[in-house]
Amino acid sequence: MASERMKFTEAAVKTAAPNAKFWDTEIKGFGLFTGKETKTFYFQKDVKGKTVRTKLGTWPETRVADARYEAGLLVGEYASGAVAKRLRAAKIPTLTEATAAYIARPKLRSEANKDQVKSQMESHLKAWLKRPLDEITKADCVAAHSRIAVEREGVNSRGRPCMIGGERVANHVLKSFRSIWNHARRTHDLPECPTVAVEWFPEEPSHRIIDDLDAWKKAVDAIENPVHRAYYYFLLLTGLRKEEAMTLRWEQVFDDHLHLPETKNGRAFNLPLLPEHHAILEPMRAYRSEYVFHGTRHAVHLRAPTRLAWSAHDHRRTFATFAENEGGLLEETVGRLLNHTPTSVTGARYIVVGHERLRAPMEQIISAFKRRGLI
Repeated sequence: MASERMKFTEAAVKTAAPNAKFWDTEIKGFGLFTGKETKTFYFQKDVKGKTVRTKLGTWPETRVADARYEAGLLVGEYASGAVAKRLRAAKIPTLTEATAAYIARPKLRSEANKDQVKSQMESHLKAWLKRPLDEITKADCVAAHSRIAVEREGVNSRGRPCMIGGERVANHVLKSFRSIWNHARRTHDLPECPTVAVEWFPEEPSHRIIDDLDAWKKAVDAIENPVHRAYYYFLLLTGLRKEEAMTLRWEQVFDDHLHLPETKNGRAFNLPLLPEHHAILEPMRAYRSEYVFHGTRHAVHLRAPTRLAWSAHDHRRTFATFAENEGGLLEETVGRLLNHTPTSVTGARYIVVGHERLRAPMEQIISAFKRRGLI
């Protein structure tokens, strides 16, 4: 992997070549490692002949200024000897302990993310839970990756038959383990994560949408449970993520918008609501639940809606595609409606778009759905 020095700026990082290492000209040890698609900030320091590398974040989620600030703090800690003392004193945690510390960190995106990471470790890496991290080897990671990649029949947490594993699952589980390891490495004397030996399976982003909206409408209208029908209509007409819709509370629903205090990207989000949205939601009030889409008596909110041929994320992609193709909206506007983080510094940090600015675009989308006879 090539290595060179440059002053880290947003522009420089954005155009940095793939599969290379770059070192900042101002802070020694402050590095940027680029892969085929990712760009990750690290701080690296030699401690008694051993290289200790701390992950600072992945660009563009972590901005250059934030990574530089973290690197500066580590420079001070190393200079004072605080890091060396901490590394000597810290007992290497088990995977269970490291997972608990990781999901307790304030930067984790949502409760759903916490549950997902914990479930991944407990379901797929159960044999590692009581082992100290430094006893988990490269061979262990390669073997686990291969084992999880084999799709097999099993049951989910509710005892229902389902398929377990697969190549995509194997990638995600081991990448979550890598995140836990790198978080523990900030305060413990650990080498580079052993997942470095794993050959990741290729993952092409899904472009699957609901091509036949008439068939979708026929399938949804045939669902007996009215809560499930309303849930699928609301997904299609808002583009919300699965967990955002399932866990939506009435206290988050207002006359002109809905408010999501915690989302996948860590930011609160307001989405405009139109009369067509309220027409879907109002019948749900009859169930007198604190959640808009209530579940069974064993679950406070909807957890397992009637299965369709299309996933929840297929609905989200369809909303976005329909917004651009039929609604005539620009990609940036569609991104705002989906609560995606803009890639530019200006868009991410300076421009604040209120839900009223998104009302007209939402009206265009709903009008397009009406023309297609969906509502």
